[in-house]
Amino acid sequence: MTEYRKTAEAVAALTPEQYRVTQESGTERPGTGPLLANKEPGIYVDIVSGEPLFASSDKYESGCGWPSFTKAIEPANVSELRDDTHGMVRTEVRSAHGDSHLGHVFPDGPQDRGGLRYCINSASLRFVHRDDMAAQGYGAYLDQVEEVA
Repeated sequence: MTEYRKTAEAVAALTPEQYRVTQESGTERPGTGPLLANKEPGIYVDIVSGEPLFASSDKYESGCGWPSFTKAIEPANVSELRDDTHGMVRTEVRSAHGDSHLGHVFPDGPQDRGGLRYCINSASLRFVHRDDMAAQGYGAYLDQVEEVA
């Protein structure tokens, strides 16, 4: 079993934008994240700890300006916290082991897929293509990601 954790080296390797989002609970501007339009098969992992967070098969176009997912690939890796900043009450989503700010979860997702919308910053994620998953230690999740067409 892989141990996922936040290290000083991983934090030091972050770009300024990745640091601002993951370590300072920032938000990237809508429509600007490089993973927003990604349609390749694979998984999305925490940029800091590498813990598996979301599968491409659960990604959908919500129109909100950030990558959106219907569920976590490994629910134990996603923590939900009350966020009452900016004059509203929301549910913040953080990685459980890396403690990275990921984004927020809302109850307005596709009803036929559970009704949730995990609205996630690209800056919090690293994409691992299905072809590379086994080599990078994520082979156990291959059955949750569609085959390359």
